[in-house]
Amino acid sequence: MRKPELAAAVADQTGLSRDKASEVITAFTDQISAAAARGEDVSLIGFGTFNIRAREARNGRNPQTGASIQIPASKTVGFKAGKAFKEQIG
Repeated sequence: MRKPELAAAVADQTGLSRDKASEVITAFTDQISAAAARGEDVSLIGFGTFNIRAREARNGRNPQTGASIQIPASKTVGFKAGKAFKEQIG
């Protein structure tokens, strides 16, 4: 499902216009991104938790040449599904 399809589903369920539903989805994702940028976790009870995870620097291999390369430390976003979400998908 892409954003326009999600907006249409939200609009149908809530009675909002599709444009307004799209604005709500954009505001929602903007707030999750802003919280992640501040290093905060975002927990949605029953759905899941978005959190920042640190990756240590490590050695890797260039798949084309087989040469060893150094992969720098980085941060990434993780998602852990909540209990209700897990039960829903089986």
